[in-house]
Amino acid sequence: MTKKYRINEDGRVVALRDFGYVKKGNIGGFIEKEGNLSHEGNSWIYGNAKVSGNALVSGDARVSGNALVSGNALVSGNALVSGDARVFGNARVSGNALVSGNARVFGDARVFGDARVFGDAEVYGNALVSGNAAISGGTISKGSPFYIQGSKFVVNLVNKEKGLVRIGCQEHTIEYWIKNAKKIAKINNCVELYDEYIEYLIFIRDKILKLVLKEA
Repeated sequence: MTKKYRINEDGRVVALRDFGYVKKGNIGGFIEKEGNLSHEGNSWIYGNAKVSGNALVSGDARVSGNALVSGNALVSGNALVSGDARVFGNARVSGNALVSGNARVFGDARVFGDARVFGDAEVYGNALVSGNAAISGGTISKGSPFYIQGSKFVVNLVNKEKGLVRIGCQEHTIEYWIKNAKKIAKINNCVELYDEYIEYLIFIRDKILKLVLKEA
């Protein structure tokens, strides 16, 4: 197995090769030890996210923003933990599940399938959240089916029928964002955020839009 990253002096992961949407040399989030991030698959840690203790991020899972994964938690599959979310204890987040915002998943809780836990929601104990379930707290904007609190900007799906997404103060269709993201990042002097936000956009296009349109 060829290692896909190293840990620099700041405790951040640095990509040693290209994989998924990560390019060689990209600097990611924080880990305490190599056991926190698998060298297999396309899993990665973005922004200021941190994985510590005996927690593991594997498969094609992503942890981004200011999210924290700790204890004996496992984030796997195509799961995404973002924003200020916390996953700890013996919690498991897998499949295409999303945990975002200020959500907390802990204890022996399991979030899997296409489930979404966001806002100020808490899932704990032996709770299971699966399928297309959506659990939210009180911070979701009324009328908005989905948002991610990234490391700098909120990503908000403001119109599911038209596929309109607002990032910061700009609003475009999802396809326009994906096609022009690099150009927009350069104009706004935030090229370092491109890798993180293109992941969010692709996730919304490939997973969330299909899900919310199906539910409509």
